[in-house]
Amino acid sequence: MESITEMQLRTRVEERIHEWGVVVEDTLETETSFIAFGRRGSQPVVLKVIRQRGDEWHSGEILDAFEGRGVVRVYEHVEGAVLLERLSPGHSLAEIALDGGDEEATEILAEVIEKMSPGQSASACVNVQEWARSFERYAASGDDQIPKGLVEGGHRIYSELCGSQTHTRLLHGDLHHYNILFDSERGWLAIDPKGVVGEIEYEIGAALRNPYDRPELFAQSATAERRLKHLASRLNLDFNRALNWTFAQAVLSAIWSVEDGFAVGPRHPCLVLAEAIRPMLEAGG
Repeated sequence: MESITEMQLRTRVEERIHEWGVVVEDTLETETSFIAFGRRGSQPVVLKVIRQRGDEWHSGEILDAFEGRGVVRVYEHVEGAVLLERLSPGHSLAEIALDGGDEEATEILAEVIEKMSPGQSASACVNVQEWARSFERYAASGDDQIPKGLVEGGHRIYSELCGSQTHTRLLHGDLHHYNILFDSERGWLAIDPKGVVGEIEYEIGAALRNPYDRPELFAQSATAERRLKHLASRLNLDFNRALNWTFAQAVLSAIWSVEDGFAVGPRHPCLVLAEAIRPMLEAGG
């Protein structure tokens, strides 16, 4: 991944502020982005400039493809930068789940997915098959932090699911509790998509391994089964396919953690979830 200097980032930020006519009121920096809160005319806006090419580089195009349905509205976008409507108060769905409202949070997640109907395609979007390459890279790397049986099982299931999809569409690709925010006027809305083309059963995998900082809330078979049953019923999903995607994606997410340079031990939340639901796969759901 190509890195950029702070000066280059600042230059890109200033270009976007000028080109899009943003009056900046406050700023926030994260590991991946520079975020400016402000106004364009009388409209409250958020300017987000991505530090370097990666998952969010084309997020503006991905969001724009949903045309505001279930997602934050896009006012302007170029590669690596996007101007968005500002959500208020902007608290995340994670707060509800962490406060004992997991069933309510699961229903809200279903409502957001139901609204997220893309009106156009996104040329920069990959398909779920391309993400499977991480399994192959990990197997060839010699790393042994993730049990071989989980890697092989996750890869096999992921590949089988990729090959048997029937109806595919543009998905958010990273739709979890921290990427769903509340707006007092528009309700719950998704932000920060990765963008991927796949079947709808793929979409719920990220939520099943969140809220990430409290794995005791999700990394157990009873919770996963309850969430999956609710989502499958509400969204008319194939329960077994959603369950298998959840398992395979949990392993894939752990692999991505290794690729990003993080240590992954047996208590890694994604691996705990994968181990918890593996007996459900063997029992046929």
